[in-house]
Amino acid sequence: MSWYQGAVGEINVGHILERLGPEWTVLHAVPVGAGTSDIDHVLIGPAGVFTLNTKNHTGQAVWVAGRTLMVAGKKQRHLHNAAHEVSRAATLLSRKMGGPVPVTGVVVILAPKSLTIKASPEGAAVVTATRLLTWLADRPRVLGPGQVRMLTAAASQPQTWHRNPPAMTDPDLIRREFSTLRTAVKTARARRIGWLLALLIAAPWILSTLSRHF
Repeated sequence: MSWYQGAVGEINVGHILERLGPEWTVLHAVPVGAGTSDIDHVLIGPAGVFTLNTKNHTGQAVWVAGRTLMVAGKKQRHLHNAAHEVSRAATLLSRKMGGPVPVTGVVVILAPKSLTIKASPEGAAVVTATRLLTWLADRPRVLGPGQVRMLTAAASQPQTWHRNPPAMTDPDLIRREFSTLRTAVKTARARRIGWLLALLIAAPWILSTLSRHF
């Protein structure tokens, strides 16, 4: 259920972003283009404009060098995808603003076993979810309050991002529905573990019974 793990990652990072100060604007699941693609999170604040691509790699080793990002020894396209999102966001915001808008991409890794950066990543920064707020706080201020307000106003319009913007859905409703789904998944997982334990406990009796009949 990779989609489920991905949703968990996006929601967890969304909770972290709620702790940003009032000078920041955070947009979640921003639809882009003309299809069903979206950007996990868009941030606008004194440090600039950022697109966040969240990846849930709980308990896995992540290794980064240049254009290469590997998870548990396997190459992933996270940096390529994040760079593509940066390009799309910069193009759309620049078109709306009538001038160039620099955008920084960030791949946010949720709860990895380890994150090893052998060489600076290309196309996007790579940080863990627990380090995200500190990393943002360390970025230099490049926008004044007026610039932040204008960019926020532009980015808050769905038409800026999508040709046919979908109807807005209440974020609280989405969270409640996902919470229900998460509970169901946990219940099913616990039930499966229970059945496995019961099978292990009963295994000697089953084997003994079979040996007597055969």
